[in-house]
Amino acid sequence: MKQIALFLIVFVAWAFVPSSSPIKPDCTCKGIKLWGRVRVVDSFENFRVRVVNDLQDFNVRKVDSQPYWCGEWQFVDSHEDFTIRFVDSHEDFTIKFVDSFPGIH
Repeated sequence: MKQIALFLIVFVAWAFVPSSSPIKPDCTCKGIKLWGRVRVVDSFENFRVRVVNDLQDFNVRKVDSQPYWCGEWQFVDSHEDFTIRFVDSHEDFTIKFVDSFPGIH
């Protein structure tokens, strides 16, 4: 009986721990949608992004035409929807480039 009670306490505590990812279930961060036209900048970015191979916050698929889905990014030089700066630390979130199934996973 003590094991069941301990399990329930741990489970309930875990359920109320906030997610560490800043990306919301509606595919936004800081109120900005995370699909669309993206420009890479050196300063004054909307997001600081670190590219990783595993344990990412978000999957990104590069597209050449209009991005319609969460995680589809078209890299552009102007008329962007948001800007990013690639960093090695102190990121807003981490991404992994994928060929399929972009978005939150």
